[in-house]
Amino acid sequence: MLHQILSQAKKHPSLIPLFVFTGAGGTGAALYVMRLALFNPYVSWDRKNNPEPWKKLGPNEQYKFYSVNVDYSKLKKKAPTSK
Repeated sequence: MLHQILSQAKKHPSLIPLFVFTGAGGTGAALYVMRLALFNPYVSWDRKNNPEPWKKLGPNEQYKFYSVNVDYSKLKKKAPTSK
């Protein structure tokens, strides 16, 4: 398949930006999905030892990708405890 893409790019050089941006978009989407699967507090890979990982998340830990107005390192309030 890579050989076919390279041969098409040699025949039609105007397709090179299309291949570059398509590849970059696919790579970015794959990396974002991998980030969500590995670092999201709502994803549990080990259901026996940690069935509810979101309960262990502290109030000053940032789990969002980007937060506009909140600086999580300066939060000092305690999280509500479960009974």
